[in-house]
Amino acid sequence: MNLAEHIAYDTIMATLSISLIILGIILFFACKKKPVESEETLPVKHTARAYPLTEIDAATNGFNHRRIVGKGRLGTVYAGKLESEELVAVKRIHPVLVLSNAGFGFSSVIKWLSLAHHPNVVPIIGFSEAPGERIIAMEFVQTANLEIYLHENHDGVSSSLLDWNKRFKIAAGVAKGLQYLHEVVAPNIIHGCVKSSNILIDVNFCARVSDYGLNFLGLVEKRGLIGYVDDEYWKEGIRGGGVCKESDVYGLGVILLELLSGRGCEGGLLVKWALPLIKDMRFSEVLDPRLMIPSDMKAIVRLAKVALACVGNSRKCRPCVDHVATILNALEMEVCYLSN
Repeated sequence: MNLAEHIAYDTIMATLSISLIILGIILFFACKKKPVESEETLPVKHTARAYPLTEIDAATNGFNHRRIVGKGRLGTVYAGKLESEELVAVKRIHPVLVLSNAGFGFSSVIKWLSLAHHPNVVPIIGFSEAPGERIIAMEFVQTANLEIYLHENHDGVSSSLLDWNKRFKIAAGVAKGLQYLHEVVAPNIIHGCVKSSNILIDVNFCARVSDYGLNFLGLVEKRGLIGYVDDEYWKEGIRGGGVCKESDVYGLGVILLELLSGRGCEGGLLVKWALPLIKDMRFSEVLDPRLMIPSDMKAIVRLAKVALACVGNSRKCRPCVDHVATILNALEMEVCYLSN
């Protein structure tokens, strides 16, 4: 091998050595693990806090009857003030339901439900449990529920506040709240008892869905459910029965009929009365007589047809809440635009 060949050989070997060193450096940095984020930098999911029963007792002044703001099929609701000065709605579950669910994972379910956070949903803040006691603490919403606004006023003042604009806003708000529970929060939450008394109305007339996911506490308790769930609900022993997203949509349809007519559910009589009128396109006969009939009925007609689709079809043919929420949201914006 002559001198020129030796020089060429040495040059090639040197080049290969340098290339290997550079490749090794690149692979070292490429394969090096990124530092693990500390717990402080990771997003925190806030779940319901466990409160001692003594604190809940103090917050409600010993469950004083003067603090009662509502009563339902699952329990009694008290206005309370925690040690932090935060106002809360305290739901005290009926003792008979506590005993019938003694072995159920109450705290686990409440912590799961407390992951729901949305402008149209009332958040669960905490809970308390002790022998014979199950307590749920929720955000306190001022004013009243939809049932009171529509049906329990005797002087006409409350209903006059709910003009058509506000009713469309409430309808869209309920649908958006259910849409969030059904499709966004994970795992999905089925409400189980969608009715006007479980729709709270805040000072801005924003609808807030409450009492979601608590059906496990009163599976055999029919009070307050009849008329707000479909016929299939009562066929729980048969495939397709019981609580489901479709039964929630039925309850939403009943609420839409209440908003349209101003009438109560009346154990299912509202649906039987309103459906034939809507099918025959006698829309003006369905409307709340305490309000003026709008000059433009297009939005009212569409709202009535959405209600019909929710309560007039079987579960298999019923629209999903996504579809309903999209239509009602568009109607709310349309009515708001026309009124300005």
